[in-house]
Amino acid sequence: YLLFCVVSLSQITAVLQDIPTQKIKISNPNFSLFIRREDLIHPFISGNKFRKLKYNLVQAKAENHHTLLTFGGAFSNHIAATAFAGKEYGFKTIGIIRGNELESKILINPTLKFAQECGMQFKFVTREEYRHKTEADFIENLKHEFGDFYYVPEGGTNEFAVQGCEEILTQDDSQYDFVCSAVGTGGTISGIINSSFPHQKVLGFPALKGDFLNNEIRKFVHKENWELITDYHFGGYGKVNPELIAFVNQFYLENHVPLDPIYTGKMVFGVIDLISTNYFPENSKILLIHTGGLQGISGMNLKLKAKKLPIINFYD
Repeated sequence: YLLFCVVSLSQITAVLQDIPTQKIKISNPNFSLFIRREDLIHPFISGNKFRKLKYNLVQAKAENHHTLLTFGGAFSNHIAATAFAGKEYGFKTIGIIRGNELESKILINPTLKFAQECGMQFKFVTREEYRHKTEADFIENLKHEFGDFYYVPEGGTNEFAVQGCEEILTQDDSQYDFVCSAVGTGGTISGIINSSFPHQKVLGFPALKGDFLNNEIRKFVHKENWELITDYHFGGYGKVNPELIAFVNQFYLENHVPLDPIYTGKMVFGVIDLISTNYFPENSKILLIHTGGLQGISGMNLKLKAKKLPIINFYD
């Protein structure tokens, strides 16, 4: 079965060689802007989620585990991707979900409904309980409840995730001066930093408030050619406003690239704003990494409609 798992993953890896890099239209002719369409890797294990899960699945099978257990919130890309990956590669999946009020809302929550349809079993916990998700006692109690499992951290970030994300950049990407990525738990950008070229600067755009991510990233990297740009979180994780929604919609009209509003949309907004404020030297060649996350748009639009705000609308 391990051979099957590796072969299947290798088949998808072969497809990765054809992931397009698309030029982005910008008004300033002194810069070149491109986006790596990692969102096209797989329809359900999209972008950095495939990268992060790839070697974790191989390791889980090597350790003879049959169940994956992980953590996430109401519209978690990681929960959706793990659920589908489990279904695809023969693992049972358990999701520890932040917010016990969600237990009665599975069928009206697009992410949780999808994960359940993929066979994921849920355990809903309070936000207070969720804060203990990395503690040994908390994990041990879950083993008493569910039996043996392979533990995948929230967001998927661990050494195997970083290993997968190191494969995002290729030798052809040495042409770029800057590489930019959204940052959630730090795994994706850590992999990008590790495989970046000496002349490059890697910029991370956190979706969360706070400076703790610097320390998380330093657990996995030893290079110093990176910086976190913390001015484009739009109020914090999961927060958006009409300006960001209008930007995401206009970006699609101009480039035919859908962006999610939680991660990549904020990063692209930030990069284009930094171009306008002369952050980058003239004639810079900039690569944006599209980390996927489009499955969360349905849930975000439900929230926007409830607040009578404009929604994300990818129509010409």
